[in-house]
Amino acid sequence: MTFHLQDKVLSKYENQITIFTDYLEEFPDTDELVWILGKQHLLKTEKSKLLSDISARLWFTYRRKFSPIGGTGPSSDAGWGCMLRCGQMMLAQALICRHLGRDWNWEKQKEQPKEYQRILQCFLDRKDCCYSIHQMAQMGVGEGKSIGEWFGPNTVAQVLKKLALFDEWNSLAVYVSMDNTVVIEDIKKMCCILPLSADTAGESPPSSLNASNRSKSTSAGWPAWKPLLLIVPLRLGINQINPVYVDAFKECFKMPQSLGALGGKPNNAYYFIGFLGDELIFLDPHTTQTFVDTEENGTVDDQTFHCLQSPQRMNILNLDPSVALGFFCKEEKDFDSWCSLVQKEILKENLRMFELVQKHPSHWPPFIPPAKPEVTTTGAEFIDSTEQLEEFDLEEDFEILSV
Repeated sequence: MTFHLQDKVLSKYENQITIFTDYLEEFPDTDELVWILGKQHLLKTEKSKLLSDISARLWFTYRRKFSPIGGTGPSSDAGWGCMLRCGQMMLAQALICRHLGRDWNWEKQKEQPKEYQRILQCFLDRKDCCYSIHQMAQMGVGEGKSIGEWFGPNTVAQVLKKLALFDEWNSLAVYVSMDNTVVIEDIKKMCCILPLSADTAGESPPSSLNASNRSKSTSAGWPAWKPLLLIVPLRLGINQINPVYVDAFKECFKMPQSLGALGGKPNNAYYFIGFLGDELIFLDPHTTQTFVDTEENGTVDDQTFHCLQSPQRMNILNLDPSVALGFFCKEEKDFDSWCSLVQKEILKENLRMFELVQKHPSHWPPFIPPAKPEVTTTGAEFIDSTEQLEEFDLEEDFEILSV
């Protein structure tokens, strides 16, 4: 990097820090709580803590000057990659919760844990990084999206589900709900993994394995829990969000398992991380930055991966009705607790935002937990692009965003 370019970059970030500090005045003077991914902040007394919590989230934006996707494709995702970037942000938050915990905080130029660097490297804009824009765009071809085409929330969820099969380090189970329905039995089947050494490897685990008998079952050779990334694609109205869903939607950001929501406006995706009153707080990927690679010492300069600008807000009723909620359950007790919260807060509504059922619906095809394809190499470019979804075609109406 030339000195001239370095100066430009530094001055850019100095400006961002100034804006960030000034933004404190832009929040309304209110006693209301702000909720960010399951944590509450009192605006009057905890502004700096709130802003620090927001800036700690990994922020992925458009990039330019990366190697062409597929060898001959685009070398920038400006104008088309915003939903892919939002999907990366949601997944990155799951990985931070998985390895560092929800309370982990980022400080500029402070040495971070090695897991943090490794998480960041999963998302670099290179074809060999498991959740890169290259892998996501190419995996999208199998979902009927050509490279450079805009994704909807549901497509990005399907792409993450498939890419996670190649990611042995994070070892996530990714469940994407269908027909607005989350099936407890299917999630338990997917996340309760028998240890390979168990003598019982050929047997099925007990149909119900709750947190209370976890310790007994693990010692008896029954499953350990595979950390769960749960994505619930929804359509909350026809052309605009139906106000009856507003309270339930906000309730999801209060859950300790919350990873926020993917959504936005037509062809304009944002990563929603919380709310204040009836305004949603979001990270915006619509800034084009230059591609960043690993340095000689194997670390990544992370300054451009944290948003030091003021967090943006929009009225919840301006949200496009096509969204996807995200949740992370590191242990089975987290999932059981999430189910209880959904029963209490979501299912009490007359018009429910989604359903939570114990048993796999009998009229659905059987549930088969996704498995890594038998290939010697990894990643999207080796998946047959004509591959169909494992179950039945997902409702494309999740992808039709109103104009």
